[in-house]
Amino acid sequence: MALFLSTFINKIDKKGRVSVPASFRMALSSAQPSSPEGPSFSGIVVFRSLKHPALEGCSVDRMQRLSHSIDRLDLFSDAQDDLVSAIFADSHLLSFDSEGRVSIPEDFLTFANLTDHVAFVGRGATFQLWSPDIFRKAQNDARERLQRERPAVRLTLEEKAL
Repeated sequence: MALFLSTFINKIDKKGRVSVPASFRMALSSAQPSSPEGPSFSGIVVFRSLKHPALEGCSVDRMQRLSHSIDRLDLFSDAQDDLVSAIFADSHLLSFDSEGRVSIPEDFLTFANLTDHVAFVGRGATFQLWSPDIFRKAQNDARERLQRERPAVRLTLEEKAL
């Protein structure tokens, strides 16, 4: 499983290209299943966040797993239809160029308020792309909620062995 850690702030060039952090590219390459049919996709999948003014990013493998989860919902139910429309119909496969950059579509740049820099924010199995200033505020708000609410997280036996 891919593991995305840390936050990296990278410059967006005038063509909307940005370098994906090397550790994220490495995690993505380990997440791509090998296939006898040919080479796997070399890039990222992004779609507009349903919760934040940010882009959600992940591997193709993660999107396949998400697809299987959504397939468990009742076919043609509002929930299933809404999730498919909001996630899969809105997703873009962004291929790496020779320098490890991707080109972010203009409407996605606008949605996430991305102008000259983007924060790649690790979220474990996924990552997000934020405007650095907006992310700093969101991160501070999250820390304040955590300090107030003090949630507890328990490791499962399987995770402890790792």
